[in-house]
Amino acid sequence: MNPIDNFRLSGRVALVSGGGGAIGSALGEAMAAAGAKIVLADIDRDHVDEAAVRVRAAGAECVAIAANVTAEADAEHVVRTALDQYGRLDIIVNAVGGGAGKALFAAHEYPRDAWDSIMELNLRSTVVATQAAVRAMIKGGDGGRIINISSVRALLGINAGYSAYVAAKGAVTALTRQWATEWAKYGITVNAIAPTFVDTPQVAMLLADEKFRTDLVSRVPLGRVGRTDDLVGPVIFFASPASSFVTGQMLMVDGGLTATQ
Repeated sequence: MNPIDNFRLSGRVALVSGGGGAIGSALGEAMAAAGAKIVLADIDRDHVDEAAVRVRAAGAECVAIAANVTAEADAEHVVRTALDQYGRLDIIVNAVGGGAGKALFAAHEYPRDAWDSIMELNLRSTVVATQAAVRAMIKGGDGGRIINISSVRALLGINAGYSAYVAAKGAVTALTRQWATEWAKYGITVNAIAPTFVDTPQVAMLLADEKFRTDLVSRVPLGRVGRTDDLVGPVIFFASPASSFVTGQMLMVDGGLTATQ
């Protein structure tokens, strides 16, 4: 057997929540290229439809769904659609998140509405979508792969008003370990990747600030900001048979940033 075949996703069905965003759509396209059938779910109908067009243009099967996966009914609808369309669900990548740069407050004054909003976007979206997906995986009886998108901020504090974001990503990381422990008996692995800043439209305004960008890059040993392509390899690994004996892990995709802290 060719070892590279262990990284193929042929015959698998992958759901990407947040699949209309820059990161989610890139990961959907990459898993499609590896052989998977793709289900993209995103709250933004236009973005998710555009992402699905790119996946199909590459020759892969793909269905796009407008959904808010923080709502149980929407998450269940997305999973039912995957099962109705393709008969199974093998992988979920939780790529909904972000928003920290628009909700920066001193820790002792962090307002409840902003806190709840960041928690909904970064934690609840992961919990609700994963629960719906795992119920289907358990019923299917063929195992599964859960891949969470955490952040270096799950491990590193920052003096910039990120309390809610740090708490949410820290919880995602803790749940990655907890879920890995609980769902191993079903043949389901649970892993996470933790990027530093990734150059996407969501953080474009921050990265456009020359001082901010220079300060950020100066702390990254590899000397640049992350790109969506940097996340592809780790996600393909965690989604594929190559990682069949890996669970409960968080892989830092940060250019060496956390190695210096």
